[in-house]
Amino acid sequence: MKNILIIGGGGYVGTELINYLCKKKYNITCLDTFWFTTSLNKKVKKIKLDIRKNIFNSFKKIDVVINLAYLSNDPLCEINARDTWEIGPLANYYILEACLKYKVKKYIFASSGSIYGLKKEKKVTEKLGLDPITDYNKSKMICEKVILSYKDKIKTVILRPATVCGFSKRLRLDVVLNIFSYQAFFKKKITIFGGNQVRPLLHIKDMIYSYEYFIKKNITGIFNVGFENVKISNIAKEVQKIIPCEIVSLKSNDPRSYRMNSDKLINSGFKPKHNFKDAIMDLKNSFTKGFKPSEQNWNLNWLLKKKVI
Repeated sequence: MKNILIIGGGGYVGTELINYLCKKKYNITCLDTFWFTTSLNKKVKKIKLDIRKNIFNSFKKIDVVINLAYLSNDPLCEINARDTWEIGPLANYYILEACLKYKVKKYIFASSGSIYGLKKEKKVTEKLGLDPITDYNKSKMICEKVILSYKDKIKTVILRPATVCGFSKRLRLDVVLNIFSYQAFFKKKITIFGGNQVRPLLHIKDMIYSYEYFIKKNITGIFNVGFENVKISNIAKEVQKIIPCEIVSLKSNDPRSYRMNSDKLINSGFKPKHNFKDAIMDLKNSFTKGFKPSEQNWNLNWLLKKKVI
């Protein structure tokens, strides 16, 4: 299965995923609105298109579709409730219909570990119920329901990633480890609110490897992807060890913690290769070599100012 269409491939994960798969000799087409400056391999076929438009012709001769397209966080989804549901569940319906029409072999969707909501269990597995809190994760849950209604017609894979972290040429700074590393390097000071809250973390390279894994393997279903559950204060301390800085702790009225267990994925044969400390080191090395995130990497502020959304 060499011909792959990646929807929303111009973003944080998509940029690194596409460039990695190109090196592996896959034929990649990227369908995206391209709101942001891209750093995609020149071999990639680019289709600049909103997935709410007529995208059917983009699926010809495609073996696998990977859908990464979404408003990327809670604030964006709250500001644009209609867009959230149109880009999410409604678009998934049309994408799956296009997959059926052009006989696409497999559909892989990027869901979110946040759809579990707050759980008392230490091991948050795929067997637990879903209790989404925000429009972002509520809409992701409905996307999953739409996709599962097609599972007898096309091979489907739903991945529920933890908080992805680490370097990308289209870096995001609205995730905890990345912003701490940015603050430590450029501001010499990390500000944390609370600190006892737990966050599940996933190195971006392992996220990429998981997509390649499901492209190759004849496996379907729902899988968590996240291998470390770490206190926010400990993330800050590890950043401080690698990038010397001051840590300022402030009180927080948000005690929420999230966890994730990915034994199901590991038991299927997948082996993670990186940890969150590697992600900090990768970010430090990129900053040291002169990479400085642009204003675009503050997704919400930039999009609002430019009136993209």
